[in-house]
Amino acid sequence: MTHLDLPPLRRAAGVVRLPGSKSISNRTLLLAALAEGDTDIHDLLDSDDTRVMLAGLRQLGIGIQHIGADSYRIGGAGGAFPVKEAALFLGNAGTAFRPLTAALALSGGHYRLSGVPRMHERPIGDLVDGLRQIGAVVDYLEHEGYPPLALKPAAVRLSAPIRVRGDVSSQFLTALLMALPLTGERAVIEMTTELISKPYIEITLNLMARFGVNVERQGWERFVIPAGQRYRSPGAIHVEGDASSASYFLAAGAIGGGPVRVEGVGRDSIQGDVAFAAALEAMGARIEMGANWIEASAPTGGRLRAFDLDLNHIPDAAMTLAVAALFADGPCTLRNIASWRVKETDRIAAMATELRKVGATVDEGVDFIRVGPPASLTPGAAIATYDDHRMAMCLSLAALGGVPVRILDPGCVAKTFPDYFERYAEVTAPVIAIDGPSASGKGTVAARVAATLGYHMLDSGALYRLTALAARKAGVAWDDEAGVAALAATLAAEFEGERILLAGEEATEAIRSEEMGVGASKVAALPAVRAALLDRQRAYRRWPGLVADGRDMGSVVFPWAECKVFLTASAPARAERRYKQLIAKGMPANIDLLLQDLRERDARDSARSVAPLQKCAEAELLDTSDLSIEQAVAAVLGWARDRIH
Repeated sequence: MTHLDLPPLRRAAGVVRLPGSKSISNRTLLLAALAEGDTDIHDLLDSDDTRVMLAGLRQLGIGIQHIGADSYRIGGAGGAFPVKEAALFLGNAGTAFRPLTAALALSGGHYRLSGVPRMHERPIGDLVDGLRQIGAVVDYLEHEGYPPLALKPAAVRLSAPIRVRGDVSSQFLTALLMALPLTGERAVIEMTTELISKPYIEITLNLMARFGVNVERQGWERFVIPAGQRYRSPGAIHVEGDASSASYFLAAGAIGGGPVRVEGVGRDSIQGDVAFAAALEAMGARIEMGANWIEASAPTGGRLRAFDLDLNHIPDAAMTLAVAALFADGPCTLRNIASWRVKETDRIAAMATELRKVGATVDEGVDFIRVGPPASLTPGAAIATYDDHRMAMCLSLAALGGVPVRILDPGCVAKTFPDYFERYAEVTAPVIAIDGPSASGKGTVAARVAATLGYHMLDSGALYRLTALAARKAGVAWDDEAGVAALAATLAAEFEGERILLAGEEATEAIRSEEMGVGASKVAALPAVRAALLDRQRAYRRWPGLVADGRDMGSVVFPWAECKVFLTASAPARAERRYKQLIAKGMPANIDLLLQDLRERDARDSARSVAPLQKCAEAELLDTSDLSIEQAVAAVLGWARDRIH
């Protein structure tokens, strides 16, 4: 895809489960590879950078098994890599290139490391200088101070401290810290300049300790690795959600109203980028936090406040603040961000260029950027992304100014967050939630409203009917909560226009039977089944918008929906509609039995303990007993346009 057009967005609210942290994922993979024993890594990020690391480790002789959706078993080498000659292509993955350079320099083999052209423009001289100080043999193959590199066996000497700069990239220190325990000797690293991005070093030290190696940190100037330590597998380890990725959604909540909750990071996180939430709070955003979640909402009754902040401690997440500055009440200054210059692109120059496209006034310096927000954003800006995942994700927030935005080369987000735009849509696409009792006309009305607006359609009732049908086919009783929930979690449902498929077989008519209607009502009363289908229903929220038809759409599934409607009708009116539908299809029907069935279903649905049938306080009530379909559709469209547009 050469570009992605984002529609004008005006609201952000919802829940996002974060992908695994890139920083933690690649550090954990390398430590597991160097450790004694097997390590099961769960919730590993699936992205370009982690695939690069996995491929490199396989080339170096590390056994890797895929044991689950996001889980891998790494067979540790118990020290240096077993393969002693290899040529590795590491793309643009700095979190793979820098640490592997150090580990391979101490592995006693012949290696060549290269990457994409941008990687060959990213400095690595400080790391190479540090390695050469202890006798490592590292040669530049093209330009002094930059990849590609050639590594050869060498006798390592650790009698003197390793002196290394810390003001270009903290990854150089991380690489040395993780590699030096391979020597088994006491090692000392001394910083010759102020260390940037200290929270990333905290991640490194935390993970090394989990693998059995403790580092004595003397301030931020000196690090001592005692002799005789070696990496040992902790057995299993879970990767936290990515705190840098959380920044986009938290900012969306602060800009677009919220609340937006991210799950996977919180107050117990080992990642420094959770401090982004504090920066948003300084701008006036309302922040709530739990052990494993953070939630952001817009300031009460006003714009975000302007800021002037030193952001050296959160350089990646700071990029999101540069875009949030578009929505502040005055000029905002981001200071001490010189490391932006040597990332996937020169992020200071790139950010200045792209923010000007949407109307901001921008000043840039060697290590700062100042953003003056426009009175209104310029619509239709084509945002260049420079093959930089964070540029694409950050600038997508500009659409929350109510203007269309074009993102060029959106596929670059695969580096760390392959389905970012789908997840962004799940908290920003407008939702019209239509609820009501059976046969109230909500399905027909919802379908016509969706067609008129060009929105996507979710028939949640069909999912429950499909679940009931799948249970019947599998011989699982409808009151077997665990059994039905297991089927719901893996339901092979497909929607092709008006056709509905179950495991590839036509199910459109089968699920519309009265029997499956009763089954759907019964399985929908089971808490585990509703929980199994919750995320699946939310995933239907896509641009330009969604009409969600079904029980508890506005109360549980999409409580933040911009427009909520509760359709109702008298039981006799609904029974007559159902009778006419069945007769029109050539099916036998008895109106008295239909009326009795509807009343029993209403009583059952209203009395159940989980998601009972009831109108949300903020939902519009529409009695369709005496309305035509056209009149009902017109009423819903009127409410939707008032609330969304």
